[in-house]
Amino acid sequence: MITDKKGNIFTTKCQTIVNTVNCVGVMGAGIAYEFRLRFPDMFKKYKERCDNSQINIGKLWNYVIEENHTGKYEYILNFPTKNDWKNPSKIEYLEKGLKSFSEIYQKENIKSIAFPLLGADRGGLSKESSKEIMKKYLEKLDIDIEIWHFDPTAKDDLYENLKEVFLALDVKIIEEKSGLKKNFISTIQKTLSEEKSINSLSGLLRVKGIGAVSLEKLFEFSRRKDLKDILKQPVFSQKNQRSLF
Repeated sequence: MITDKKGNIFTTKCQTIVNTVNCVGVMGAGIAYEFRLRFPDMFKKYKERCDNSQINIGKLWNYVIEENHTGKYEYILNFPTKNDWKNPSKIEYLEKGLKSFSEIYQKENIKSIAFPLLGADRGGLSKESSKEIMKKYLEKLDIDIEIWHFDPTAKDDLYENLKEVFLALDVKIIEEKSGLKKNFISTIQKTLSEEKSINSLSGLLRVKGIGAVSLEKLFEFSRRKDLKDILKQPVFSQKNQRSLF
């Protein structure tokens, strides 16, 4: 059964979630960048596979998520929708990938799966043509399938956690513990506090002065296991203290 969904695909309860990728080892924007932040080990392995020409149009890679991940899903199906990130997607690329998926999903033990609209948005294909070709191949399958239409206003749990942590902590502590520059931290805090149109991690890349490398360090810091101890330090402002954990 196919169900249309609107919002943030990372909130799915499906066992498998689809990441749209290129074949040159770049996850620099959109949903792929969100996956890169959440699953750095997967990104590292994906890049190695691209370097060894193991990621190609029509050749899917099912990544098994580590046991300590807090999400509901177990697998990330990396689905190539373009050769180079600079070039657009093509309908024939989607067809090759969807045909491959229909042939391997049982062997890969995929029981339910959440797809974004393949090749739409940054891929350049229309939402209508993407959905049409997806349904052509997916409606025949005997598993639960979700097709997600991205809503930029939808809440992102990891973004909300990052926002809560960075607005609660003193700039000096963040600078000391993360290695980030004071000006960058101030920009982040100002953006998180004032910019209401950003609701996702990748959305921060639209802000002048915020780059991918620094954002990855920022995100990594927000997930540190010792944040409870950091919050207890004297420099931490008690008036801003919240129940973060």
